[in-house]
Amino acid sequence: METIPDLTGELRTLKALSDAQPAACEGPRRWWGGSLDVEGLALGSVRAAATALEALTGSAGRYSVAAHRTAASFDSLQHLRIAGRKPQGFAPMSGFRPTGDGWIRLHANYPHHAARLMETLSASTAHDVDRVLLSMTSVEAEQAIIAGQGAAAAVRTREAWVSTSMYEAACRGPWIRLLRPPAAGTSRPSSWVPSADPFRPLAGLRVLDLTRVIAGPAATRLLAALGADVLRIDPPGLPELTEAFVDSGFDKRSAEADMGNAGTAKTVHHLFDTADVVVTGYRRGGLEKFGLGPEAMLAARPDLVVVTLTAWGSAGPWQGQRGFDSLVQAACGIAERYGSLHDDGWRPGALPVQALDHATGYGMAAAALALLAERLRTGTGGLAELSLAGTAEELFRMTPAGSASRVSELPEPEYLETDSPYGPLRFVGPPLMVDAVPLRYGRAPVQYGTSSLAWQR
Repeated sequence: METIPDLTGELRTLKALSDAQPAACEGPRRWWGGSLDVEGLALGSVRAAATALEALTGSAGRYSVAAHRTAASFDSLQHLRIAGRKPQGFAPMSGFRPTGDGWIRLHANYPHHAARLMETLSASTAHDVDRVLLSMTSVEAEQAIIAGQGAAAAVRTREAWVSTSMYEAACRGPWIRLLRPPAAGTSRPSSWVPSADPFRPLAGLRVLDLTRVIAGPAATRLLAALGADVLRIDPPGLPELTEAFVDSGFDKRSAEADMGNAGTAKTVHHLFDTADVVVTGYRRGGLEKFGLGPEAMLAARPDLVVVTLTAWGSAGPWQGQRGFDSLVQAACGIAERYGSLHDDGWRPGALPVQALDHATGYGMAAAALALLAERLRTGTGGLAELSLAGTAEELFRMTPAGSASRVSELPEPEYLETDSPYGPLRFVGPPLMVDAVPLRYGRAPVQYGTSSLAWQR
């Protein structure tokens, strides 16, 4: 296979990974095509996770990355069938809309975001939305919708994005930013060690999953497939979209918790006290009010592994703003780069898959596995921070895919089937191979919010 971008750079500052050999990759190097190296981002992020897993388990050469399985996993939602039905994907009000001077991308998949969009624009129909947007510039519309607590991003050229302070914030530092506990911190030896089962090396590992949408759940889906006890917790009243939950829910449990209730908050804090890994994906400041900010968690538990995700990063003017893969693509110049002419004129475009989400998710999994490997050595954990905007910049930094590189046609994915509380499921498996055998999910997703707020053991 042609050279794959090495995305383990910052992870190699950890002694546990400093000399780790990159995991093997098998299959074609290009299959989507396009002006950006999306395949390199996909393969590089999954290989980072496989490399960290080999370092954690001390099993060099055991875990490898399959190109065709990686391509399928990065498009897992579109391959999913729930009781024979194809997922809707983006809601009708989501997507690109023309403005007075260009284009804007709306994200209205969640009912509360759609309601805020309509209220902000004083609209009652999609036609009203289109009419109002045509009376505004893209940036005016973006600012108004964000002020109304909706989700949107103006479609910017790459040059326009590079001139913003958000670009400077997104480019600052490595793709995966690591923070280790202070040397004077009190650590307690880890009671967890990897299992000897190569298909379930994370058996017994306790992972508290405070993420939503795609990137964070994709990270914990891989940890769960490797045997971890992953307990996902969501707030009541704002349920996850069913299709997204099913797609990322394999091998996990699911509970709801009202952190405004003192008794429930105490239970969640006990879970935090006894977890090995905490993965969060809320906006900056969203968990701090509950005492679950990343720095506070690490200060209280120097042995804890904390991995956080934001859309726009932990610095810059948009650090507390809502964001999704599609909005980051619009803001940073990807939508403009992938735009094309249609019968009615030029329209912005998108990457062939939601690669920012999935690559960030595998980067989060890689960070968790690397910090666990270091914890086995030192007794202390650490904090890893990633962002969708940072992943976009990592993609732009990669060498553009050359026109001489042959685009291969991949075989039809291997579809698997299982029963679930949602009906029969058709789905694709994880991208990793274990001693040349595909890694599999072990259990179907549970009914949303029905698990107890407790560890399995």
